[in-house]
Parts: sequence; structure tokens; C-alpha cells
Amino acid sequence: MARKKTPDLVKRAGIWHIDKRINGRRVCQSTGTSQLEEAERSLDRLTEEARQASVYGVRPSRRFEQAATKFVLENQHKRNSSSDIARLKLLMPWIGNTAIDKILTGTLQTWIDHRRKEGAAIGTINHGLKIVRRILNLASTEWVDEYGMT
Repeated sequence: MARKKTPDLVKRAGIWHIDKRINGRRVCQSTGTSQLEEAERSLDRLTEEARQASVYGVRPSRRFEQAATKFVLENQHKRNSSSDIARLKLLMPWIGNTAIDKILTGTLQTWIDHRRKEGAAIGTINHGLKIVRRILNLASTEWVDEYGMT
């Protein structure tokens, strides 16, 4: 007898997608996998993360890439947004998948050293660091997620 799939998972173009209401909020996102077991684990993790946030006040982990995307979308009106995007593209391979609460000066030091070896000016490097600092400050003080936490 075949095993029943979870009703909150939908397969589209060979990839499983989550379509579920969690705490009254609809969550629609890709699991990034074609394996049902992996997709179910991803759904369970997402549900547990939401429960931890609503019951215990535990902050969900967010990656720098997510925060940078939010920053770019909110600052499209800026005159120099294209230069910010270009600098963020250079930073993404180094810290894109890093959780924002794990980014420290030491985390950025390898990027700084790499840029110095490339011959980038100190002002250019500092501007990249300024953008990272601005994103982290916004994430810690102004941006509020779906659970009411910064």
C-alpha cells in the first residue's frame, strides 16, 4: 500500500512546494527538493520554527541574503541603489548564506583581505562594510517579522 503524502505539500514541475496556514498566516514556498521525505522534514521544521517563535519567543534564523534582498527592495528609490546592489553582489559569496546573528567583524575579514588583494580602494571596501552595517542595524532595530520580532 502506498504511503499518503502530507496534504500541505504540492508537487509542481517536479519540486515539492509548501502551501499551509501557520498561526493564521499563509505560507507558500518551495522546499527545493523533489524528494517527499525531505519536503516533509522541511515542512516540519518550518512548523516547529513558527511554534517556537509564537510560544517561546525564539527568533527564527534569517540569512544575510534575505535581509539584503529586503534592503534592496526598500531602497530602490535611492540614486545610488545600483552601486549598493553591485557591492552586495560581491559580498554574497562570502556572507550570503550566513545567519545575520552570526556576522561579526571576523566573518567579514576574509572578504576584506580578498578585496585588498584585488586592489580595491579602502573607500570602496568601507562602502561595502557600510552597507552591511546598515542592513544589520535595520534588521536588529526596525524590521519586524511575521511574529512581531526584529
